[in-house]
Amino acid sequence: MSEIFKLLKGGNKPSLVAAFVNLFLGLLKGAAYFFTGNVAMFAEMMHSLGDSANQFFVFIGSALSKKAPTKRYPNGFGRVVNLVCLGAVLIVAILSYETIKEGWHHFLHPIESSEGMFIALGVLAIGFILEAFVLHKAAKEVLHEVGKEHAGLLAIPKSIAYLNRAKPATKLVWMEDLVATSGNILAFLAIVIAYFTGFYALEGLISMVIGLMMFYVVGRVFLDNARGAIGETDEEMLVHIGNMVMEDPHVTDIQRLEVVKEGEFLHVELVAETDPNQSLAYLDDVRDHLKDLILSQKGVNKVTIAFDEEDGITEWKHYKTKDNTDSDRKESF
Repeated sequence: MSEIFKLLKGGNKPSLVAAFVNLFLGLLKGAAYFFTGNVAMFAEMMHSLGDSANQFFVFIGSALSKKAPTKRYPNGFGRVVNLVCLGAVLIVAILSYETIKEGWHHFLHPIESSEGMFIALGVLAIGFILEAFVLHKAAKEVLHEVGKEHAGLLAIPKSIAYLNRAKPATKLVWMEDLVATSGNILAFLAIVIAYFTGFYALEGLISMVIGLMMFYVVGRVFLDNARGAIGETDEEMLVHIGNMVMEDPHVTDIQRLEVVKEGEFLHVELVAETDPNQSLAYLDDVRDHLKDLILSQKGVNKVTIAFDEEDGITEWKHYKTKDNTDSDRKESF
């Protein structure tokens, strides 16, 4: 049990906060839908409950992915978070479908739902504030994961540029809460416009829009985590680590280099070419130096290094100029 609590302590914090916030909002919106019958509120209820379940599973997956490798699973459990995310998006997909179906029905057969309008608007206003808070927290986590701190109130727009480099769990929370925050605004506007214009079919239309936004998140998250579950190469880190290794005077070429994403971590396999006249003891020291250097890079938690003799054929062709390399490192790390 102590190991489980230790793993849970290392889980993705924004996803846990988002799970509880969305559970509270889902129950609040469910009560508002019960009293008002507003279909836009129904869409938001489904959205919040789906996000809550999704983000809770993501928190569990992110925690389990940090479990240390075992003899039976020597590569560790890094991809667990990708598998959990793949399962979690199925919940959102089902709720997205139900939201669109209910919205379509209300669009074809609109029902006047002005009763309890201020209840619905108040709940949506609370939802917007809480979802924006979680989105801001997720944005700060995105920036933290790429080494960018102290963004303040501009964390959300600044995080957009670094979203693809965020951990799977953080990226999912960011995307879901962006849609949730937008959904609260759309539902709020739909209720107000419908009340003053009598165009109550608009609430059904907005419900379908919210459902389609949820489907977009499903598609993005599914594709990202499918690549992660298979084992995707981190191209940016591959070039960076390769150029860093080539700066070592004892390495003449790189025969093979793999930098594979394992959930939130990177596993590196390197076969470097070197002078065959060097002693094994000397090369062992070189290997230890390179291993420590690579492990010091952000996200890397496993390194395998082997040496082969120089064959006179240049394999590594990803060189950058010194100015570009320095610039990239400042930007990335």
